[in-house]
This record gives sequence, C-alpha cells and structure tokens, in this order.
Amino acid sequence: MTAGTRRPARDAVRTGTGYAPCHHGEILQGVFRDEQGGHCPGLVTLPMNEPGTHARFVPRHGALTVTPADRTKALRAAALTIEECAVLRQQDVCGGELRLTGSIPVGLGMGSSTSDVLAAVRAVADAFALHLAPGTVTRIALHAELACDPLMLDDRPRLFAQRHGRVLEVLGETLPPVVIVGCAMAGGTPVDTLALPAPSCTDADIDTYETLRTHIRRAVRDRDPHLLGHVATASARLGQLRLRHAGFDTLTALADRAGAVGVQIAHSGSVAGVLFDPAAPGARRRIHRCAQDLEREGLPVTRTFTTFPTPEESPHGPAHRRGDRPPRPDTPRRPARLPAF
Repeated sequence: MTAGTRRPARDAVRTGTGYAPCHHGEILQGVFRDEQGGHCPGLVTLPMNEPGTHARFVPRHGALTVTPADRTKALRAAALTIEECAVLRQQDVCGGELRLTGSIPVGLGMGSSTSDVLAAVRAVADAFALHLAPGTVTRIALHAELACDPLMLDDRPRLFAQRHGRVLEVLGETLPPVVIVGCAMAGGTPVDTLALPAPSCTDADIDTYETLRTHIRRAVRDRDPHLLGHVATASARLGQLRLRHAGFDTLTALADRAGAVGVQIAHSGSVAGVLFDPAAPGARRRIHRCAQDLEREGLPVTRTFTTFPTPEESPHGPAHRRGDRPPRPDTPRRPARLPAF
C-alpha cells in the first residue's frame, strides 16, 4: 500500500469504549484578562470522578447514530472524531452506532454535555486504536459544544477559557483540602444555559475577578481551605446577580452556622456545595449537622466528597484526575451517591 492509499473503513471495525467524569460546578467564574491584555470569560471547576458518562461506539457503514437520540452534541463530536481518526489512520470515514450511558443529572451545571462529548470522542478514538492528544480533544469538544469544560485535562486546578478552549493559567498542582457537602437549589430544577443573559463586565468588575484570581492562586499555593472558600463564596455571590438562585441566602446562612469555609455553585445550573476544612475541630460533626440542616431547609443533599483521596477511595480520589483519560473506562470506583435525583 502506498502512502497515499486510503484503507477502507472496515479495517477499523472494532468496538470502542470511553469514559468521562463530570464536575460539581465552579469555584470561580467570571471575566479575566488574558496574556494579550484582552479579556475573556473563564472558570475554575470543582472536579469529580463520579458520576460520569460511559460511551460505546461500533463503526458501521452508513449513517452515524446516537442513543439517547437527544445527545446531539456527542453525535457531532463523534462525527468530528471519526474524521480526525480517519485522516490519522489513512482510512475512509465511516458511520456507526454511539451509545451513551450514565447518571449525571442534566441541566444542573455538572458538565453533563462535556462529559457526553468527551466519552464519545474517547470511544471513537478507541475504535480506531488511537489516543488523541488533549489539545485535539479540546478542539473537537469546543466545535461540538461552542463552550466546554476542562474535563479533558489533568487534575491541576486551572483557569480555563471555556469559549476559547484554552488555559489562561495553571494555578498550581492541587486544590487545597476541603470536604464538600453537595446539594441542589431550586429543587434541582435544570437551568437552560443558553437562555441566560450574557455577562456584561465593566473594568471594575474585571478588576474584582482578577483579585479573586490572585486569591485562588495563593489558596492553591498555600493549600489554604479558608481562602479557597472565600473565593468560591465571592464568586457565587457575583453569580447571583445573573442567576438569582432560589435558596442561595439559605445556603450561605447554613454554611455560616455550620462553621464552613464557604459555598460554591454551578454558574450554569442549580447544584451547589458547602465547603469545610477537614482539619477544623469537630469537622465531622459539623459536616453531618450541615447535611441535616440542608435537607430540613429543602436543599436536598446529593453527595459528600473531597478534593483529596480518602482511605476508601482510589489513590486519585473523586476530585483527582491524571491527564486525559484513556479511551477505555477506568477501574471501578465507589458508586455515585445522588439520592436527591
């Protein structure tokens, strides 16, 4: 076969699988200055390993389909990935059957669409026996979604320009140690991100976000849960000017009463979290009481997780990832606990 000869798609017929995690909303989101002196929207997500999306792709001649049928972003990502992989393998573009399964609640701001997209990309790449570079995966995800979360990158906290698909700043190696009691505001009502008004920021607003950027950089450097909580709470309060979450005042009042270091929210959804310093005196008791109070106030608790490994978790923990995940699903983890959904 000469270098210019393209092999038929049937040579690549094998089932591919992929997995992608979600996140728990944002620690910081706003508008920031970039290295050219301009400004663009950016965010720092709070990662989780569970729940997530599993994808299975079987190459076929003919059309490309997806199940469930409404996962059109994942379908678009699969088509783009097939084109990418066909060029790399010098094969013809094929169709196929993409099937997505998972338990990420849709519309709560947990990155469900990005998780779907990444799982689809990894499953298609796996079918072609390829492992795509994070930059390629990011490009495909951005084209499929128009804006994406940084779930394809390693576990280092970073300020990510979600509409440009690029990293504005790597903030350090790991987030400070915090325990998060997750909950859902507004009864877990989904939020239509595209229906939200576009953020408008003055120079003063951008200065405020840049100050928070400095603070989160220092929080990561010093491993300071309290400063991280301050940044998350300040960002959440700024987000309320646009989101107006029902129950936000109740959430912050309960956090103060429980001795938490702060709260965080999804800036494009209704999931939220109360952040605790695990080293604080009586932390376990405070966390337990906070969960009870949240339930009592109509803010259903979804999951308690950490930014660090615990003895009953894998070495990378539920908020830790190492690089772009391999196309195949990871080893088993604790089942996701999302009783409120």
